[in-house]
Amino acid sequence: MSRSSLAMALLLAAFAAAATAKGGAAPAASDFIRKSCRATQYPAVCVQSLASYGGAGAPPPRSPRELARAALSVSVDKARSASTYVGHICGRGGAVGAGPVRDCLENMADSVGHLRDAAQELGGNMGHAGSPGFKWHLSNVQTWCSAALTDENTCLDGLSRGVDAATRSAIRGKIVEVAQVTSNALALVNRVAPAN
Repeated sequence: MSRSSLAMALLLAAFAAAATAKGGAAPAASDFIRKSCRATQYPAVCVQSLASYGGAGAPPPRSPRELARAALSVSVDKARSASTYVGHICGRGGAVGAGPVRDCLENMADSVGHLRDAAQELGGNMGHAGSPGFKWHLSNVQTWCSAALTDENTCLDGLSRGVDAATRSAIRGKIVEVAQVTSNALALVNRVAPAN
């Protein structure tokens, strides 16, 4: 084998090894997400919503705290989208059940605020792991997630009275998606131990 052929073979082997190493990182992250999502009420929704979190080039979450923060970010995005959707329905003239739909819109605005607060708190400086400050910040995150879930369920309950079936069904589908990712986010927040 000539020197140039040997050099080319070594170069190709190096590229193959680098590609394998890069490919090996993604399954580990996916395994971490899948294993973590088993602790949620909606594991399939959890994996699907977090599998591509961060987009191209962004590192996947690798700790319980990073994963909980990602789940909260997904929840904020879904809640905003649902709130916008409900707002469009409210803006339509003569929507049957406009009062309950407006109430739902207010609930969803509150939910977005609570989830945004929770994400900011978890992403901020929470102090040293295990310290009273860390535990206090984590408690705030849990409280805001629970409040967001309450807002979402209140919206759903309100739609059961005085809203036509088509409107109720359209809104319900969006809010249920939000409630599922919020429930999952809370479950992942609850797994953030003081040592993480």
